[in-house]
This record gives sequence, C-alpha cells and structure tokens, in this order.
Amino acid sequence: MLDEYAPYRMIMRMLRTAVVGASGFTGAELLRIIDVHPELSLEVATADASVGALISEIHPALAVAHHGAVFSSVDVETLAEMDLVFLCLPHEASLELVPQLIDRARCVVDLSAAFRLRDISAYPSYYGFEHSHPELVERAVYGLPEVYRAELAGARLIATPGCYVTAAVLALRPLVSAGLIADRGIIVDAASGVTGAGRRSEHAYSFTTIDESMTAYGLVNHRHTPEMEQEIGAELLFTPHLVPMKRGILATCYAEPVADDLSEESVLEALHEAYRDEPFVIVDRAIPATGSTAGSNAVHITARLDPRTGRVIVVSAIDNLTKGASGGAVQAANVALGIPETAGLSRIGVAP
Repeated sequence: MLDEYAPYRMIMRMLRTAVVGASGFTGAELLRIIDVHPELSLEVATADASVGALISEIHPALAVAHHGAVFSSVDVETLAEMDLVFLCLPHEASLELVPQLIDRARCVVDLSAAFRLRDISAYPSYYGFEHSHPELVERAVYGLPEVYRAELAGARLIATPGCYVTAAVLALRPLVSAGLIADRGIIVDAASGVTGAGRRSEHAYSFTTIDESMTAYGLVNHRHTPEMEQEIGAELLFTPHLVPMKRGILATCYAEPVADDLSEESVLEALHEAYRDEPFVIVDRAIPATGSTAGSNAVHITARLDPRTGRVIVVSAIDNLTKGASGGAVQAANVALGIPETAGLSRIGVAP
C-alpha cells in the first residue's frame, strides 16, 4: 500500500509521544489516532492498574498495531524526555503530575479538567478538590483551536475542553460574540453515548440499565456548566442525558435573540462566517446526527429561528471520544508543535 507520508518520515524526526492512562476509552482513542499520525511515534503507554497487561487484551481493536506490547507504569523521568505527553487521568492525578512535567517535556496535553477553569474557586464546588497550582492554570492554553489557535502555537500545557463543552461552545460562542443572542437564559440540552462516562463497571452503566433507556443526570450543577459559561461568555442552564449508544454527543441549544428582527439567515451566516476556514466544522441546513460524526474529528452544526416563540435553536453533533476528547487533544497538540493541524485526524465519520 502506498504510504503518502513516507517522504516526510524520511526527512523529519518523529515526535516521541506518551499516553498516560492509556487503558481507558480516551487512551484507546489516542492510540488509534497516533497509529495513523505521520509525525507522532508512540514510545510510552501507561496504565497503573494494568501494568504488564497486553494492550491488545484491554483494547482488542488495537491488536494489529500493538501486538505483544504491554502497558507500563508511570515514570516521570521517562515522560520528561518526551516531545508530547497526553494525560488521560483523573483530575487530581493530573494536578499532581503536570508540575513535574511542564518545564521538561516539550508539550503536555491534559484531558482532565484540572486546568480548564480560570476561576479556581469553582473547583471545590464542581470537582470536590482545592486547586493547588493556580500559577499553572494561568499558563495553560484552552485546547480549542477554533477559538485559541494563535495562543496554542508553542504552548507547553494544553487544557483539553470537556466533550459536552466542545459541542456547546462551537454551537453558541459565535452567536454570543456577534451579539445576536442574549448572554442569559440559554439552555443547553445535550445527549451523550456511554463512553462519555469512561470505562465504568457500576450498575448504572451496565447493559441492562442502559439498553432501551434514556436518562438525565447532573441536574442543575453538572461540572461542565462553569466551563461552558466561561467559554461561551453567557449564563446558561445545562442538562446532560445518557442515551444507549457507544459514541457521540448531540447538543440542542436554545437562546433568546437580542433583536426582534433577527432572521434565520443571519444566524446561519454568522456561523458560516465563524467557521468558513475551519477544517473540521461544517455549517449546513441539514440536521446533524451523531452517526455522521462517529470516529471523526468533525463538527456538524445547524441553526433555526422559531417564528412562533422567537427562540434561536442551534444543534451540533460531535464524536465525544474524538473531537470531544482525544481528537481535539491531538488537533490542539498539532497546532502547539507546528504540525499540520489536520495530521492524523479524519473529517469523515465511519458510517454506516
């Protein structure tokens, strides 16, 4: 098979890459993306609870790429030698590890929420811990290239956005910024597949509980709420739902227009203008579906204006594991490291 990246590999040094916490869903997605990335070389895959276990045993889909390879334990000195370190860890574990790596590894990409919130006083209420490194929050760049591309160039620490947040911010931020919708009273009603909860064994995530069932959770105080408000620039009510599918997020957002004469065309045009040159975002009149974005880094967005209620409706679909987590993390890392932004990432969903 012709390898279109072979000439680049011959003249460029592959970037040494580590995935810390690689036994979970986001870790597996990173391993999948890194395998096809023309400039990243996986050197380390850690999983403290599965040290010595075969990667292919935990992630059978990766068997061809990682036949015989095993998960290792975390070694800070080894990680410090990497060009790129992805952290797929609980928030407090990232909070402990990042200070040991930030000025040593070339780029650290944290997929937890440990460095996302600029207001560290929100961490006890929403995440249950006191933030011990506010100086690193100030150094972290929020990993959404569609908004922070310039800031990401050369970044040493990237805070990857939450999955629901990615879907909501990309749907709403351009309209708030343009003054087309009010910055209060927004409702974000979003549904996610079960992988959004991570690899879990609790009864609430078992097949018999989830199959043919849909439920809301995190009512009123879901931890993604302050992150959404921070990045959208508006007060909102967020309600997430768990639906019986593996991947995907569909966010349906409702907002009040600022002007009485706002047209549907002007809403769509504002979104078109915001994402005209974005490689992964499509704005169209077609109603998005999660199946269309599965396995890709794509974002599908549409909008309507309801003439009866006067409400603006914006709908976005993403894959929660790709654009909503690991794919978005790689996209931001590409920008930080001066790699072509689309490297290793697909814009096409795996459908049917």
